Amino acid sequence: MNASVTAVWGAAAEASLRTGRWWGVVGGAVAVILCAGWAAAGLLRRHLVVVTVRGSSMEPSFRDGDRVLVRRTRSLTAGQVVVVEGPGGDATPAGPPPDRQDAPGAASSRNWMIKRVAAAPGDPVPRERVPLLAGTPDGVVPEGRVVLLGDNHRASYDSRHLGFFPVERVLGTALAPSARRRADARAAPWSGAGS
Repeated sequence: MNASVTAVWGAAAEASLRTGRWWGVVGGAVAVILCAGWAAAGLLRRHLVVVTVRGSSMEPSFRDGDRVLVRRTRSLTAGQVVVVEGPGGDATPAGPPPDRQDAPGAASSRNWMIKRVAAAPGDPVPRERVPLLAGTPDGVVPEGRVVLLGDNHRASYDSRHLGFFPVERVLGTALAPSARRRADARAAPWSGAGS
């Protein structure tokens, strides 16, 4: 060994390299890198989700089959595109979406929708676009509620039919659609954000 190895790694590392135990050093380094990668992937998975758009309610912005990256959040402003849990068969809230700790499979059994925020809590109610909400007291969106509309109003089941959506049922905001890639056999952890 030369003096530079001893200076950088120390005498113990030099002895390990000399005796052939360097595989243990390399194995330890690989294990540390794999653990760090696994932890980073887990953190990303808790905060980011990929969904596949189903239906035409958000055309032309999003088309059937588009893949969309969604950041889990409930902090909303008008104009954002969100993935929200739609109502159950009886048009009543089905509870909040899966928590950040829930497994991705838990989300797949839910009725997800992709819509644009027309008005956030505290914003004026868009009465002309959503006549169902014209009688809202004070004319503002109540705290904990949001007005959601599809870009393609002819094909969208949204606040025009359902009224306010609870903010607690918002999974997150769409960050970006894929470059018009269609869903393939390698589906996202869950999919089905539709009309």
